[in-house]
Formats: sequence, C-alpha cells, structure tokens
Amino acid sequence: MRLAETGLHEVPAGRIAAVVTCLEMREPPALPAVEPPPDTRLRYWQRPEPEGYRELYRAVGERWLWFSRLLLSDEALRAILHDPAVEVRVVETEGRAVGLLELDRRRFPEIELAFFGLVPACTGRGYGRWLIAEAVRLAFAHGPSRFWVHTCTLDHPAALPLYIRSGFTPYARFVEIVEDPRLTGLLPRDAAPHVPLIEVP
Repeated sequence: MRLAETGLHEVPAGRIAAVVTCLEMREPPALPAVEPPPDTRLRYWQRPEPEGYRELYRAVGERWLWFSRLLLSDEALRAILHDPAVEVRVVETEGRAVGLLELDRRRFPEIELAFFGLVPACTGRGYGRWLIAEAVRLAFAHGPSRFWVHTCTLDHPAALPLYIRSGFTPYARFVEIVEDPRLTGLLPRDAAPHVPLIEVP
C-alpha cells in the first residue's frame, strides 16, 4: 500500500512540513485584566530598521524556525515595517528586549497578529498571557471586523492553547511544505532541535 493511500504524504529531503492552524476573533473576549510581569513594558517601536528588527526576530523565533522575514531584502522589509498600518512593539524587561508583537492593519477592517513571541528565557513565566491580552486590547482599539492569527506545529507547543484560551477560534487548517531554512543558511543548523534535519542525499 502506498503511503498516500494511508493519508501520509512524503516530505522530500531538505524540506520541512508543518500543520498551520488559523484562528480568529470577531469581538474582544470578556477576560480578566492581566498585569504585566515586574519591570516589564510594551514599547512602540516606530519605523524599526531591518538590522535591529532581524536581531530581535531571530532571538524570539530562531528556535521555532521563523524565517519568512529573513528572506526579504532590506528594502522589502523596510517597506513593511515603515508602513503606517504595521505596528511593531517590543517587550522590554529591565531595559532588555525580550519579545515581539506585530499587528498588521494593511487589510483593515481585518487585523492580523503577524508576529507574537518571547525569547526562550521568558516563556512559561506569565509573559505570554499578558502579551496576548495586550495584543487583543491594541487590535480592538482600532475597531476591526476580525482579528486573526495563524500558528503551526513548528511553534512553541503552548502557542495554540494560549490563543484558544485567549478567545481565538480555529477556523482553517493547512499543510505547509517549505525548504528547511537551516539547510539554506538562513538559520543555524542547530536551531529548532525538536525538528530533525533531513538533508538531500
């Protein structure tokens, strides 16, 4: 019996596969207020430059194989980050950048939670619950018809449950197969140790 007949589909060597789940909310949920962790704030980052943005993007997302923004030239990335409908915020603890929150209003009245994450040292410590509450608050201050996000099986395992607990509802699922960014040089080979490297023979 061929694998496809069992529901399995081969992922070619040199590529990775992820199940992508899309979630949305149409109105802000009635959840209790969440206080920020001590000495922590969410700072608006106006017109970030590519070099500094990529540094934080890597610090937050390298372990989870974030790479889409690393594919862009400085010019292309700057065009996104400097768009007035793109809002970038930095989580700072004791003056250190430890997280990233990015809202994309370019298709308003829909708003996308484009990027959301924390450096490894801050995960599992209550930062995520506070940060997603801030994301919801900031998004609905604009009066969107829909606030949406997508996550995948390469992300932190707590990401999807956090979104659902915070009021997002899953509405679609996809399978994404892409070149492994560790084999193309975009990310270090030791990134995402939970995802095995399978090289092209």
